[in-house]
Amino acid sequence: MTGLEQLAVLGAGLGAGILTSTVGVASLLSFPVLVALGIPPVVANASNTLGLVPAGVSGCFGYRAELREHPRVTLAVILTCAGGAAGGAALLLALPPGVFEAVVPWLILFTCLLVGAQPTISAWLRRRRTGPDAHEPRTLMSPVTTVFAALTGVYGGYFGAGSGVMMVAVLGLGLDLELRVVNGLKTLAIFAANVVAGAIFLVVAELDWAAVGLLAVGSVFGGYVGARVGRRLPPTLFRVLVVLAGIIAAVAMLT
Repeated sequence: MTGLEQLAVLGAGLGAGILTSTVGVASLLSFPVLVALGIPPVVANASNTLGLVPAGVSGCFGYRAELREHPRVTLAVILTCAGGAAGGAALLLALPPGVFEAVVPWLILFTCLLVGAQPTISAWLRRRRTGPDAHEPRTLMSPVTTVFAALTGVYGGYFGAGSGVMMVAVLGLGLDLELRVVNGLKTLAIFAANVVAGAIFLVVAELDWAAVGLLAVGSVFGGYVGARVGRRLPPTLFRVLVVLAGIIAAVAMLT
C-alpha cells in the first residue's frame, strides 16, 4: 500500500469503529475501502472482520455500565451471537462469493422498518400479553428472541454489514430495555460475532495483514469514541439514525 492508501484504511477503521458503537453499519464503510484498494472480496471480508475486533473491545468498555445492568441478557447475547457467527464464518468459506447479495439489502430494509415501528409494535405486544406477569417488563430473552439473535450472529459471521441494525430490531422487539442498553448489547453482539469469525478466519482464511493492522489501530479508538456518543443519544434520535444508516447500507448494496 502507498502512504495515502494506508491513511485511507486507517481512517476507515476509525470511522468503522465509531459506527460499530453507534448505528452498527461499520462494514459498509471499511469493507468497500479494502475492495477499492484491490483486495479480493473474500480476503477483504475476512481481514475486515478481524481488523474490527478491537472496536468491539473498546466499544464494550465504553458501554460497560449498560452491560452490567442485565447480566443474564449480556451472557445470552454473547453465547447466541458467538455460536451463530461460527456458522456464518463457515458459510462464507464454503459458499460462492456474493451468494446472499440479492437477499441481504431487502433483509436490512425490513429490519429498518421494524426498528422504526418498534415502539408501536412493542405497545401492541404488551397489550396482547396475559397472565400474572403481563405488565412486568421483559428483561430476559425468550426462545423466539434467542433464535433470532443467533440468526443475526450467523449473518454477522458471514458478512455483517447491517448486523447491528438487525440486532437492534431483535432486542428492541424482544425485550423491554432502554435503548442505551440495547445499543450496548448490540455492540457486544457485533464484538462476539467478530471474535469468533475472526478466530476462524485466522486459522483457515487468507488475510491481508497490513489491512488488518491498520483497521485495528483505527477501530480501537473509534469504538470507544462511538460508545461515548452512543450512550448519550436520545432514544428517538438513535432510532432515526439506525433506520437511516440501514437504508443507506441497503441502497449501497443494491447499486
